[in-house]
Amino acid sequence: MRHRKAGRSLRRTSEQRLALLRNLATSLIEQGAIETTEAKAKELRPFVEKLITKARTGTLHARRLAGKHVQKREAADKLFQEVGPKFAKRAGGYTRILKTGFRKGDGAEMARIELVEN
Repeated sequence: MRHRKAGRSLRRTSEQRLALLRNLATSLIEQGAIETTEAKAKELRPFVEKLITKARTGTLHARRLAGKHVQKREAADKLFQEVGPKFAKRAGGYTRILKTGFRKGDGAEMARIELVEN
């Protein structure tokens, strides 16, 4: 039984799941919006929102903590110089998930996750 087990396994080990979330978060920060499966998008949302909340402070400590989860230096710079200040007055809810239908190959539910623009 999986009672009280939070989060989705996404059919991966914990290391693979963390690597997947890091890569998806980096892509989302770089591009502003990505299309992935609905389950991955729902799992990515709190991960990215915590990073953006850290970026709002802009401290060196926050930059180092976020650097653990953002794969590319350019994406980390964008997170702290553009994305963080853009959401400075917003108290959460930095991302939006839109359902886009089903993938042709396997019928997986697809979704577009994007940063909310002010």
